Amino acid sequence: MAELQTLARPYAKAVFELARESGSLKAWTDRLSALSAAVTAPDVAAMIGHPKVTRQALADALSASLGESIGREGQGFVRLLAENGRLKLVPLIAEQFEALRAEAETRVDVEITSAASVPDAQQAQLAKAVGSRLNRQVAIDWKVDESLIAGAVIRAGDLVIDGSVSGELERLKSSLEK
Repeated sequence: MAELQTLARPYAKAVFELARESGSLKAWTDRLSALSAAVTAPDVAAMIGHPKVTRQALADALSASLGESIGREGQGFVRLLAENGRLKLVPLIAEQFEALRAEAETRVDVEITSAASVPDAQQAQLAKAVGSRLNRQVAIDWKVDESLIAGAVIRAGDLVIDGSVSGELERLKSSLEK
């Protein structure tokens, strides 16, 4: 998997730079999303790398089926990926593009899982505190998991803050086993 991430990186960076310079980050997010959905569709995925389907035919078919949803630049990108045998990388390219976009826009997606539902006023306070702690704009996805007993777990990229009772009990158990 790491090898595929490495292969996708230059494409993601190139598209990001193009999108940033032209002020079309949102448009490229949409293009990459549409293209990602297309190449992961079972019928299309089966054609990628099939010996009887040329790379050019595949690029033409994808460009025709996606049409204006990816625009002229997106169609050129499809041709480039097809010529280089990299169409299967599109979901990874889209993922890396979004990470670069989030970094540039100083925003981060955060998942907060609490033991019980959190009132709106407390959600706003916690969102403000997390944004301040991370020094970024946050987009929070709230979840409830009663197995946490009490408290919450906050996930933002690689950062995990476990303030749950079940997490505390697990840490206590681990320290006692040592």
